[in-house]
Amino acid sequence: MAADKSRSGSFSRSFSPASSIISHIPGFKLGPNGTTFLSSGISDLDKILGGGFTVGSLVMVMEDTEAPHHMLLLRNFMSQGLVHHQPLMYASPSKDPRGFLGTLPSPMAPRDDKSHVHVTEQERGLRIAWQYKKYFGEHTSEPQRDGKSEYCSDFDLRKPLERHFFTGKRVDCVSLNDTSDLAAFIKHCSSFLSRIPQSMGGRVAIQSLCSPQCDFFSKEWDMLSFVRSLKNVVRLSNAVAVVTFAPSLVSSTFSKRLQHLADTLVSVKAIPDEDKELSKLLTGYQDMVGLLSVHKVARINTQVPAILEATTFSMKLQKRRSLVLECLNQAPVDGSSGTSYASSGSCSSVSSKTGLLDF
Repeated sequence: MAADKSRSGSFSRSFSPASSIISHIPGFKLGPNGTTFLSSGISDLDKILGGGFTVGSLVMVMEDTEAPHHMLLLRNFMSQGLVHHQPLMYASPSKDPRGFLGTLPSPMAPRDDKSHVHVTEQERGLRIAWQYKKYFGEHTSEPQRDGKSEYCSDFDLRKPLERHFFTGKRVDCVSLNDTSDLAAFIKHCSSFLSRIPQSMGGRVAIQSLCSPQCDFFSKEWDMLSFVRSLKNVVRLSNAVAVVTFAPSLVSSTFSKRLQHLADTLVSVKAIPDEDKELSKLLTGYQDMVGLLSVHKVARINTQVPAILEATTFSMKLQKRRSLVLECLNQAPVDGSSGTSYASSGSCSSVSSKTGLLDF
């Protein structure tokens, strides 16, 4: 009977089984409008972007030639993929790109591990120092919470990633210094992404694409064609590609074209060690190592633009171990010790003038 059939129209929402499958894959997170996210490896950056890096998107990071702050973003991004057992491809102008894997940070123990260790020690009747608990089988190699892998881990920049994270993982390293033909490189990237199973996300990290060490440094149109092709290949996969480049090393026209191709665009900038004017304007200036600016956020399956509360954030090393991003707060102008003009939950823009407006 026609009455027994379920009604379906053009305005009815269709639920695909892929959504329920993706929600159970480690490292994936479902977002609005059918969007799927992969973690950037920095929990603060995931919150700023609305959940992380959109699967199938191209992320571009504009470098600062005076400081390698973009390497902090790459390290966390790559380490997070290895923790989630995701295939990884890394390319850099270095002659030995595989050596960079030794600098990747290791995930820190989950915050709720201390309570778990305390209960275990009471059950065993042992009173030992906490640093010896790994000898009693309580050390977990992968950060977990409630029996599931964490979406975003906290990484210790002072501790290298353990070797067991590389065993059995598919890690492909490419030297851009030996790559003279970008057409062959895009075929290599396409082959890598095509072999990634649908039930597993992948990550592509390309460092300093426009480096003078590369033979294709003067071929701007070839690099532009490569980025465009890479974006098309990544869009059809369950992967995210992060590409860094230095705008100061290329022409302004070419830099703008690269920025236009990016789905998500961020930039990093170093902070002078002794800037007295800036230290008076910003609170916590002494703890800052750089600034991160968000210029564009990927918006897939929607035409609504992303509106951020702030676009510039301070980069800090918490206890010199983990990277955190914080809003810029303006220091009190009147010299009082009270709260600044910026509220605790919002960000204020930096101004060299007083807070009073003269009309």
